[in-house]
This record gives sequence, structure tokens and C-alpha cells, in this order.
Amino acid sequence: MTTIGVAIPVPDPYGTQLREKRAEFGDPMAETVPSHVTLIPPTEVEDDQLEAVCAALDRASATLPPFPMRLRGTGTFRPVSPVVFVAVSQGISYTEMLAQCVRTAIGGPEPEFPFHPHVTVAHNLDDASLDRAYEDLRDFECQFTVTEFALYHHEQESGWVPQRAFPLGQ
Repeated sequence: MTTIGVAIPVPDPYGTQLREKRAEFGDPMAETVPSHVTLIPPTEVEDDQLEAVCAALDRASATLPPFPMRLRGTGTFRPVSPVVFVAVSQGISYTEMLAQCVRTAIGGPEPEFPFHPHVTVAHNLDDASLDRAYEDLRDFECQFTVTEFALYHHEQESGWVPQRAFPLGQ
């Protein structure tokens, strides 16, 4: 079995900035989780199904063209979950459609909660650290064009490692 995730990577320099801030807040996952917008959460697949998953993701990537995304401000899932995130403020509907296409293509699980595109910047920290993350990044803003999404494998030692990019609209 391999644990996979499918996500939109946040390009540099923004991805690195958010990852460094995550480390600054004391989040131990900062080193093992690249900055991203999740399309499907961690999902286990049989090793012999990885080729079929990639073929399905190829088909899903052709369904939408590249689209603009803006990240702006912070939000939180507290008290339900100890998470602070940078919000997706533009590109939400495209991201929702892409997530649905990816879930359908690989038979991924339906979200446990309503889908809310975001970039996690603090997770499972004490309230003071979560409050600091919320305040420190409340004025964060960047914009980029989403041209691809990526398949990640979870590796015990190094965390989430990108395996393959899937260009949109091809």
C-alpha cells in the first residue's frame, strides 16, 4: 500500500515563504509538508494501482484549463480542528471542480467536511501559536496561475514527496 495525496503546489517564492512561516510558528510538519491546496486528502492505494491512478489523473488534468489563484488573509477551523490557514480568495470554483474531477477519476473519498480550499500554515499547535499564525499572516497575499496539480507519496522519513505533475488543459 502507498499513501498518496493530490494537491495544487504553491509555487515559489510563496510556497517557501509559507513553509518558513509554518516552521517559525513551531509546526513540526513544516519540514515534511510542502505548501499546497489539497484536492484529495491522504488516501491509501494498492501499489499495483499506481499506474492506473496516474492514468486517471492524466484524464482529470485535461478537464480544466489553467486558472488564476489568489491567496489572501487567514482563517481557522477552530474549535472543530486546530488549524490556521491562508485562504484561497480567487480560484475557489475552479479548485472545487478540479477536486471533484480528481476524486471521481480515482474513486477518492468524499470530503468529511465541506470542501474549503486553503493552505494550512499551522496545525495541532497550542492556542497561542495558532493565534500568532492567524495574526502574522492576516495580511498575506499572493497571486499565481495554477498550471498543474501534483501527485504526492507519503514516505516515512521525508514526509510528502511530489512524484509527478499533471499539467492542466492538456
